[in-house]
Formats: sequence, structure tokens, C-alpha cells
Amino acid sequence: MTPSIQAFLADLSRHLPAQRLLTDPLRTLAYGTDASFYRLVPQVVVLARSEAEVATLLLLAHVHRVPMTLRAAGTSLSGQAVSDSVLVLVNEGWTKQEVLDEGLRIRLQPGVIGQHANDTLRPYGRKIGPDPASIATARIGGMAANNSSGMCCGTAQNSYHTLSDLRVMLADGTVLDTSEPDSVAAFRTSHAGLLDGLQALSQRVHDNADLLARIRHKYRLKNTTGYGINALVDFDDPLDMLVHLMIGSEGTLGFIAGITYDTVPDLAHKASALVLFDTLDACCRAVTALKAQGRVAAVELVDRRSIAAVQGKPGMPDFMYGVLPGDAAALLIEVQAGDAAQLREHADAVDALVRSCEPAAHSGFAADPKVCDTYWALRKGLFPAVGAVRPVGSTCVIEDVAFPVERLAEGVRGLTELFDRFHYDEALVFGHALDGNLHFVFTPAFDSDAEVRRYSDFMDAVSQLVAVDFGGSLKAEHGTGRNVAPYVALEWGDDGYALMRDIKRLFDPAGLLNPDVIISAQSDIHLRHLKRLPAADPIVDTCIECGFCEPACPSNGLSLTPRQRIVLWRRIQQLRREPTPSSQEVQLLAELEAEYGWAGIDTCAATGMCATRCPVGINTGALMKQLKGPSEHEATADRIERHMGAVIGTARTGLGALQLAQRMIGSRSTHRLNEMAHKVIPVVPVVPAATPGPAAALPSLPTRAAATAVGQLNEVVYFVSCVNRCFAESPQGGDNLAQHTFSLFAKAGLTPVYPPNLSSLCCGQPFDSVNASGAADSALQRTNAALLQASRDGALPVYLDNAPCSLRLIEAQKAGQLDARLKLFDATRFLAERVLPRLKVIKQLARLAVHVPCATAKAGQRGDLLALARACAIELHVPDIACCGFAGSKGFTVPALNANGLRHLREALPQGCDGGVSTSRTCQIGLSTHSGLHYASIEALLDDCTVARSPHAIRRAGLAEAAPSNLQEAR
Repeated sequence: MTPSIQAFLADLSRHLPAQRLLTDPLRTLAYGTDASFYRLVPQVVVLARSEAEVATLLLLAHVHRVPMTLRAAGTSLSGQAVSDSVLVLVNEGWTKQEVLDEGLRIRLQPGVIGQHANDTLRPYGRKIGPDPASIATARIGGMAANNSSGMCCGTAQNSYHTLSDLRVMLADGTVLDTSEPDSVAAFRTSHAGLLDGLQALSQRVHDNADLLARIRHKYRLKNTTGYGINALVDFDDPLDMLVHLMIGSEGTLGFIAGITYDTVPDLAHKASALVLFDTLDACCRAVTALKAQGRVAAVELVDRRSIAAVQGKPGMPDFMYGVLPGDAAALLIEVQAGDAAQLREHADAVDALVRSCEPAAHSGFAADPKVCDTYWALRKGLFPAVGAVRPVGSTCVIEDVAFPVERLAEGVRGLTELFDRFHYDEALVFGHALDGNLHFVFTPAFDSDAEVRRYSDFMDAVSQLVAVDFGGSLKAEHGTGRNVAPYVALEWGDDGYALMRDIKRLFDPAGLLNPDVIISAQSDIHLRHLKRLPAADPIVDTCIECGFCEPACPSNGLSLTPRQRIVLWRRIQQLRREPTPSSQEVQLLAELEAEYGWAGIDTCAATGMCATRCPVGINTGALMKQLKGPSEHEATADRIERHMGAVIGTARTGLGALQLAQRMIGSRSTHRLNEMAHKVIPVVPVVPAATPGPAAALPSLPTRAAATAVGQLNEVVYFVSCVNRCFAESPQGGDNLAQHTFSLFAKAGLTPVYPPNLSSLCCGQPFDSVNASGAADSALQRTNAALLQASRDGALPVYLDNAPCSLRLIEAQKAGQLDARLKLFDATRFLAERVLPRLKVIKQLARLAVHVPCATAKAGQRGDLLALARACAIELHVPDIACCGFAGSKGFTVPALNANGLRHLREALPQGCDGGVSTSRTCQIGLSTHSGLHYASIEALLDDCTVARSPHAIRRAGLAEAAPSNLQEAR
């Protein structure tokens, strides 16, 4: 650490708590990582929580002459969010949202995830304009600071053009809020010199006819190269110039502390089509015609190499497979409308236009969301298609440029020729065709001087091609960063670049805000600190460090995220392979290894939800389980598995004793004693506050004669999970989930059948989660035999009442560990398909919270769960919590993980919520503990809200005969 930063840190420690000032090598490397291909490790990472703290940081940075970079999510691609000095994170605590004017505007803090803003606006039929591919991870501060756009955004709906008001903190700590007249008036007085300077720069532009013409030409395209100097042309008031210059300034001019957007319509009706052309020229002529027609919402161009890269994926029209002409290209087109009739009108008009362009093949427009999602998933999969197959050790680079749309075909050919010349044979081209905005992906290796020189020469050639030969944009939407900083002058010319340097000096005369980003005196800044991705483990070697996994991770903010776990494991493995390590490297390795056990392995939920967000499907939890190694208590696990009935009985007795203690000395005292015991003896579980009492004995099965008498002839094997045999359904205990399941089955005309020796059965999930593989396998084999016997070798369907258990059994069957004849049904699917249609809803809750557990989401049953919940409630609230962090037993052994995963749950739920529902018993315990609401099973909720439909209604709906045949179908 440099002396100046040591002094800065000493002063800062008097203002911020030590736990939010990170200087250790593990966390500085982890938090210093972003999605770009640059690696700088900050000397200090600061977790800022308020404007006052940021103002203090800016003051101390100037006192000690310390450079500082502010960052939100770290999804930037061009090196604008990394630092080797002080990195300030503004995410946690910066997530306030305020809907204004019935959704026509929305006020957002910089830490709000873009998709969360759209979720808030959905009831109003609105959304924010920017729609980057990273919107489920990227935060508003970065989206505004980079002027991000996306597939449908174009230029008209980016942050610059949908900005209503801005709250900005300048380098001197002054806050300007354009939504507050007093703030504006005070700023005009206090910063008259800055405003006069902007006015003078604006006049300079207007006096320079060539520069004025270049600006107007450049912003006819998408352009984020350099500063948004169109603000000096578009506005007369220097205050308007200032706030619009902040958009796209990448943290080099000030800190965006809040933004108010004018929202745009979120049209509910959409249709998509894939169109193939034999030649690139014909394809691009169609783009020009579609742009002129003005009916399409998005048009994505996909070159022949890109089509070939996804031909192994199912779901495309037949004409997209096979050998295609060398000059072939395709368009993915989307139309949108407010209603079905208008959608049909748009689709018909676009369809006619496309067919007039003589395509080689045309899928026609599909409005089926599943078809549309498949098409767009293929387009979004192009980046990872390259990343997933890149050589280990190489880096995945995605660039974006813009050509004048009328010269799009020439531009694509020019790029392809450069790929060939520099032997980037893996490179693909695709992009937002209406704006002439093309992305290209390639995988350079930065492991030798020759490879770095090849990359440098390639970038020189690309810059000449795009900026000079075509008059295009070197950066259309990803921001300048470090990557294009040396080429800003080439694109803008001497006058334009001089203007940008003067803007930087006007706002940040000391040059301390994110130095070397956009404006840099170092002509090779784009070649410094290039990120290498050394081999770590085949499970994670394809990681491109994009960070898309992070919002799904319950340990995000507690210890490490999946991206950070991979970054650190790569570094550890790299240090371990060092043949002659220096003393500093030996010390660094020791420190990383010492901290990684808890931060990386022990606090990983290992539920695999990171894989559902990862573009290349990496399950970091699988690596953490592997690193944990075999269970140290395999023999104990074997004994528990063999005596499961007795163990569950003991657990129920313990729950009863816990309830007795709570009644005698109070819940709080009992919980404190429990926590103290856990600290002394870590194997003692911490029992969450909302843990229910012991379950009652399972209900007796109806006799066959009784079932026949009431028409219940359809038998279903009911596998009651061990967790639901242990914990009661209600908080006070004395009942169980099976009672509600029996009631639902009776209403639906179904007869439950228990597997033999049910009390001794377990799916094996508790053992698998702790790597007790012998016990896990034995439990599976025992369950397999019992289910086969009960189902008459698969003749009867099997109902699984706990989502993690059902996923475990279904995945084991797919892996060949369970008999293929078994017809396994997750509870949500069975209830949605076989039970709900035979029920009548008699009451609905006003507001219901829904948590979709990891297992339900991974099984693809989210839609079924929401459909069941929707039947029972007028208003659903589904917070974006991908994983609650209870993670089987970790809610008892690492309670901080569950607390961290649910830390935003209370604030995400509305006042007056009537309760919650989920499909995992342990998740329900954590959710109830941390929300203050009771989270019930879906069976209990559905049972409480329904009665059996009358025989007449069933016959009228054709269900009387359907039930047996549908069940037979499922076999």
C-alpha cells in the first residue's frame, strides 16, 4: 500500500467502520474484479452506504491526492470499473425506488438492479428505456454512467434521451439535484464558473462547423466513444449540458447518486420471426427497409459463423440447420403491440415487407412465448457459445461498434476480413441491426508478448476501419473505458478530443476520478493489466467473469459470490503452480488459502442457482462441494441412514423439548442459549426462531372399500419426505403437511398409497449435501425399491411433497440411479395438472408472498407454483430471491447465510401481506423467521382455499373421465 493511501485510510477509518474498509488480499482481489478483460487489484475497497460517506471519500481523496473509482455491479466490459487505488462500491444500501406520475417516471438510486426497476413498473405497463443484456445484474448507476442501451432501446430510449432528473455529486462533494428548485438555484450561484465554462465549450462547438457536423453525424448512430458532447449541441442551458454530460461519463466527472427516468411503454403482446438470407447484402437491404417502415421493435443480425455456432441447439426452424452459403446471414425480428389485433397488423405488414426482400427462408411470426423465448435465447447465447469453447487460459472479449446502417454489409465484411487476417478464426459477428450496432466476440490469449501484439495490431486495424474508413463508432453501447481510450482522438479528431480533455479538466481538475478511463495520456493503456484466466478446474474454466451469477447468490455481501470464488480459486491454483515463487507470492498463497475455506467453501449454499444465471451454465457450488471433499463423518451418516425412523423420532422429541423450553424461559432466552451452545460446539444446530413444533403422526390410509365408496379409485403413491415427517405444518405443531395432501387428494378423487417402510425412507439429499456419498446412495436404493413396490413397478404415479427431495429423485432417475419406470411428480406439477382442475376456489387472500425455491426453479416448475398461488390470491408478490440460503441444513449450521440471503425480504413485501407460500419446508422456516410472516406449504394454502367441484361441474368440464386417463398418460 502506498504511503498516500495509508494516510487516506487512516483518516477514513475515523469516519467509516472497519468492516467496510477492505484491505486484505482475498477481498481486494475478489471485489476488484469486473466483467472486463482487465485485472487491477485495488489497495482499498470501500463499501459506501450514503452520500455523506461518498462526500467524505471525495474530500479525503483530494486531501491525499488518491485516485478513486466508484462502481455498482461490475458488469462493465471495457475496463471502466476497475482500479489499483481505491475502489468504492455503491450497491448495498442504494436501492430505493419511487414510482412517480402513475408510472410515467421512476426515481432510482444507483444500486437498483435494472430488472428490479422494471419489476416495479410492470403493474403500470411501463419499463425503463435502457435494456442491456445484463439488465438482470447491472445496476442503475452503471447503466446511466455508461449510457447503456440494448436490443430494443436504440438511441431514442437510452439514459440520455429518457433522463428526467439527475442527482449528482461532483468532485468537490457538492450535490446537485435537478428535481429540487432550491438545489438548482444554489448550484447556479456556487458553481457559476463551471456553468460558464460549459457555455464557453458549447460556443466553441458552434463556432467550429466541421466539429458541429461530426457531432451531428456521430449521434445519428449509437455512440458512447468519449464524452457525450452532443449535450453541448442539444441544449442551451449549461445545467442541462452538465447533467447530460454525466450520462456516459463512466464515473470520470462525478458520482450519479440518483436518476429519474421518463419510462416507456412495456407492450405486452410480442411476436418473433427468424429470416434467413443467402447473401449478406440482401439481409442488410432488408434491415434498411425495416428501419424505414418503422413497425419493428428489434432486429438482430446474425452472421453465418454465428448461425453455425448455435446449430447444435434445438428450437430453431429447420432451415437454420445444415450447411449454409458462405455469405448467408439471418435476422431475428420482434414486433410489439398493446393488443393482439395491433400485433397481428404489425406482423402482417412486416411479414409482407420481409417476403418482398426475397429471403431464402422465413419462419413466419410466432406469438407463442415459448417459441419467442427459444429464438431470443439462441441470440443471447452467441456470446457464451464462444466463451464456452475457448481454449483454457484465453480471454473472451466482446466488442461493439456501429456502422452507418446503409453500409452495414460492408462493415460486416470488413470485420470478417480482419478476423481472417489476424487469425481470430473463432470470431462471430451479431448485433442490433436497426442501429448498425454490431458486436463481435473473439478469444485472444494474453499469455505472451506476441499474443498481446497481435491483439494490439488487430485493435489498430479495427479502429481504422470503423472510425476512419466508415465514420462509425468504436463504442456503441459498452462504454469507452480503458479499451478504447487511446483511440478517442482517432474517432473524434483533434478538436473533438481537445474538447473532451477540457471537459475532464473542468469537472475534475485534479484528475482523481477514475483516471485513464475515456481520457488517458498513456497510448498503450488498453494493453496494460490485461486479464489472464489461468486454468483452475474444468468445472469453472469456462467462466468469463461476467458477474451475471451474483444476484442469485445468497452469500453475496456475506462472504464471496460465485464469480469471486472462481477468481480466487484461479489465483490460488496459479500460485500453487508457480515453480519458483517469491516470498511475497508464498505469503499471498498462505493468506488466500487460510481465508478461502470459510469465505469460499463453507458459506456457499451449493444449490446451483448460479448456474441458472450463468451464460455458460457453470455451477460453482459443484466446485465448492468437490473442494470440501468426502464427509469426515461417513460412518455416522451410514448409521443415521440405516436408522432414519429413529432419528426422525428423536428429532421430533427434540422439537417438543424446544417448545417446552420456549414456554418456560421464553423464546429469546432459548434462542440465545442455543446460539451460545453452537459457538462452543459447532455441531449443535442453531434453531431458527420460526421453527415449527414436531409433526403429528401421519394420517392413516383410507381403506380400499372406503375409497371405492366415495369414488376415489385413482391411486397415487405418496412419498412423504423426512422433513415433512419431522416438522409440523403449523408453527405450534401437532399437525403435518400430509393431512392437507390427503384432504386435497380426497377432493380430487384420488387415493393415497404409502410406500412400504416409509418411516425409514429418505431421498438421500441430506447426506449428499455433506458429501456422505455412501449414505446418499444407500438411501436412494432403499427409496427406489420402496417406490417400485408401492407403484406396482411404475404403474402408479408418485407424488413428492418437498421440492428439494423431488428434484433430488428426478435428477437421480435421469442419471440412471432410480428405476426409469417410476413416474415421479413434483408436487407443484401434480397439483397444477391433476388436482387444481377438479377443485373449486372458495376464497382468495388479498396479498400473498411467494418464494420459488431453488429446486422448484431448477425443475422448471416456477410457472406451476405461481399458477397455484394465483388461484388462491388476488395479488401475488414474488421478491427476486433466487436462493434463500437455507440450503438444506445450512440454515441450522451457518445461519448467517440464510439471514444474508433474506436480508431484503421484509422491505420487498407490501404492508398487509396475508402470508407466504413455498414448496420447501426448510425454506419456509427461514422465510418465516426473517419476514415475520407465516410461510405455508402450497398444499396447506390450496386446501384452505378450495372445495371439491360438484360432480355436475366435473362432468361438464369433461374431468370425470379425464382423471384416470391423464394419470395413465403420466405413466
